[in-house]
Amino acid sequence: MTAADEILDIVDENDEVVGQAPRGEATARGLRHRCVFIEARDAEGRLFVHRRTATKLVFPSRYDMFVGGVVGAGESYDEAALREAEEELGVFGLPRPEPLFKFLYTGGKHTWWSYVYQVRCELPVNPQVEEVAWHTFLTEGELAERLGDWEWVPDGLETYHRLREYRAGRAPTGSRPPNDR
Repeated sequence: MTAADEILDIVDENDEVVGQAPRGEATARGLRHRCVFIEARDAEGRLFVHRRTATKLVFPSRYDMFVGGVVGAGESYDEAALREAEEELGVFGLPRPEPLFKFLYTGGKHTWWSYVYQVRCELPVNPQVEEVAWHTFLTEGELAERLGDWEWVPDGLETYHRLREYRAGRAPTGSRPPNDR
């Protein structure tokens, strides 16, 4: 089975499942589905940054500061976050990514419910070659220097800005995102 054949839940504006479709069809027709974005930091607190492969279905060869991807049909956001983080980083035994917030991404013909997570990856990474063409870990300052220079995935760039806003007005300790993962 190819990535385009993967079955996804199609959801409405309230993130309720209204059907299913193969990933390739969902992408081609702009059907709303679910995605996860995981901010991965190494033991020194640096961010994992990578360039996507040229064969990616969406936003090929662009840079991203998140690992992640689509949530499969019947899969929870939490399950997808751990699966995607381990797959893309090429590690197993990561701690479960911490959920932060969810938002509806709409950009051009693309739209998906996006759940944002963070995880600390203290293991040596071996990124998935089908997903990651190049990678490094950058400090916040190094990333900021490259924001205007590199061609970033638009959903990741929007997620990055929303994450900065979220952290600037962080909810009180112990608060949790909605229980609809």
